[in-house]
Amino acid sequence: MVEHITGMLALIGVLSLLCQWVGWKLRLPAILPLLLCGLLLGPGLGILDPDAIFGDLLFPIISLGVAVILFEGALTLNFKEIKDHGRMVTNLVSVGALVTWLVIVPAAHFLMGFEWSIAALFGALVVVTGPTVIVPMLRSVQPKSNLASILRWEGIVIDPIGALMAVLVFEYIAVSNDPTTHVLHALGLTLAIGFGLGAAVGYFVGIAIRNNVFPHYLRNTAVLTIMLGVFVGSNLLQHESGLLTVTVMGILLANMRGVDIADILEFKETLTVLLISALFILLAARLDSGAMLDLGFGGIAVLLVVMFVARPLSIWISGLGTNLSSKDKWFLSWVAPRGIVAAAISSLFAIKLEAVGLEGASSIVPLVFLVIIGTVVIQSLTAGRWAKYLGVKEGSNQGLLIFGASKFSRELASILISRNIKVVLADNNWDSIRQARMENIPVYFGNPASEHAETYMDLSGVGRVLVMSPYRQLNPLVTFYFQDLLGVEKVYGLNNADSGSARHQLSESYLKRLCLFGENISYAKIASLMAKGAVLKVTNITENFTYEHFKKRYGETAMPLVYLTKDGKVKVLAGAAPFEYPVGIELISLLPQEAQEQAVIQRALDEEAERKAKALAEEEAKAAAEARAIREAEEAEQRAIEKARRKEEELAQFEEQEKARLLAEEEAALVKKEAAELAKEQAIKEQAKKASAALAVDATPIEEVADNTDKVSSDDEAKPDTVVEPKTV
Repeated sequence: MVEHITGMLALIGVLSLLCQWVGWKLRLPAILPLLLCGLLLGPGLGILDPDAIFGDLLFPIISLGVAVILFEGALTLNFKEIKDHGRMVTNLVSVGALVTWLVIVPAAHFLMGFEWSIAALFGALVVVTGPTVIVPMLRSVQPKSNLASILRWEGIVIDPIGALMAVLVFEYIAVSNDPTTHVLHALGLTLAIGFGLGAAVGYFVGIAIRNNVFPHYLRNTAVLTIMLGVFVGSNLLQHESGLLTVTVMGILLANMRGVDIADILEFKETLTVLLISALFILLAARLDSGAMLDLGFGGIAVLLVVMFVARPLSIWISGLGTNLSSKDKWFLSWVAPRGIVAAAISSLFAIKLEAVGLEGASSIVPLVFLVIIGTVVIQSLTAGRWAKYLGVKEGSNQGLLIFGASKFSRELASILISRNIKVVLADNNWDSIRQARMENIPVYFGNPASEHAETYMDLSGVGRVLVMSPYRQLNPLVTFYFQDLLGVEKVYGLNNADSGSARHQLSESYLKRLCLFGENISYAKIASLMAKGAVLKVTNITENFTYEHFKKRYGETAMPLVYLTKDGKVKVLAGAAPFEYPVGIELISLLPQEAQEQAVIQRALDEEAERKAKALAEEEAKAAAEARAIREAEEAEQRAIEKARRKEEELAQFEEQEKARLLAEEEAALVKKEAAELAKEQAIKEQAKKASAALAVDATPIEEVADNTDKVSSDDEAKPDTVVEPKTV
């Protein structure tokens, strides 16, 4: 029997790790492989029976595990961060959570027949979303940066708030169903112990951490042990008050000034991943497949209310007064998967409520699991298409994550941010992070490859990682982590390896990626250049100022780093192959002191050459103007000669025309004269004919004829000449 229990514990541990790895590899929430594994081992194959294996220990194991989960979640509830992440996040975790709860409670009551108290507990359990399911979905969907930030921080903040709400409702139900106590007295005592003891212990633990009472290697263990002790002690003082106590303790620690809980939070996260994975397999294995089927259409109806009524109503009410568009709100309305915390807490509460014989408690767990499965599966499969249809996807990820917040990294980040390129700086050095914050650069303090960074670091829109830190041991870890996450071609680093030490010999594949900004560029070289006065400069590469001009001005010591295209694309220069610099880009380069001095000299030479060229151009322009004036004078003289020639031709033509006209007039006068003479002769002849005719008729004597002839002649002389115009046919 002992061997069987040991084997089951080992199997659960191995399967927990395997399921987490499968979820990470497939970019899916780990809850899905954990759920399938638990259902397969439990109701499916009957291999794992948690109640039979653990017996009376099952409830304490689940209880302590949930306490650790709630404490870790409470450590993330920093009220200042809620305000820092905008009005929408604040509204969602307050008004939105209340709206969701008020919608789900009557739905569970009327559709499932739950008592109002059980319905209220169920509503509080499914209010939370959780970063463990939100973050993998956001990586797959890649919505706009502001939407991803809203969903991520909603999941982080609402986890402890929803847990606290569920604990308060449970405390009320537990006290109300205990016939030996007075409800108000017991509830008041529970709240007093939970808030009072939790706040007091949290305050003293914070003072101890601030004053370094515990040595560094005992700090995490001490906080965990104190938390578990307070949990048990609170339950001894007042039944079921421990969960509220540890939640309040975690919230107080998260909001105390001068208390560094980063190491504690990282340790708790590691422990929580193991606990959540093991607990979820155990809880899924305890599920009765018949119980989920018994939910029937009522369970499906509740799921539809959660997805299509509660969530959209919460989003639209919370979005009043914000700058979110209707498309943004419709996308947020669809993405709200429920997480592991809801499953763990519901299972614990169900076991406790079943122990006191509360009707309907056995239906809480299968209904919560139905909501988890429905929201995670349906929304994971459809959120990407929905985002694309609404046009709220981020597009190409041009942003950069830079590991190492040195002066060089900060200046490079500032330049890129001024060009609307997203940059996040990560570093373990607080002074470097503080200076970056003062320069308004988004930062992450800590290891970017940690579990904490996976949840809290906003990588929406980030598509490449530049490893530029002095941490030789940590650089390979960060490189390999993001190569698995983004791809090998998306991660580059500076050559910072100590080739002389056998302990630090690295793989060939890793060394090939140490070619950022060039094959022989190292972190030490850049740091040395910056210390000697090197500066970063942005240069526009155009048709008039090509890269050849750039090299001529700054020389071979100039170090090109990154260039930006016209359409906002970022090209990080890496590798040994020669780079291409097209026209129309903005080139960001590092200029050592030598390059700056050469630029001054070259600029002076260029100015002198430009001055000479300008003077030569002016002389050429003057000569051209003089030549143009001479040419214009010659052209004017030629035009005058041509004009005189045309006038002479016109005059000669006019004289010819006049001569022709006068000749025509003379000819006409001659013709007229000849016609007149001809007419006169004709008249004489006619007269002679008449006279001859008269002589013949009258036999007039010759003398009369002669007299008449004389008379006619005299008459003719007396009359003017009559001109007979010739008749023209």
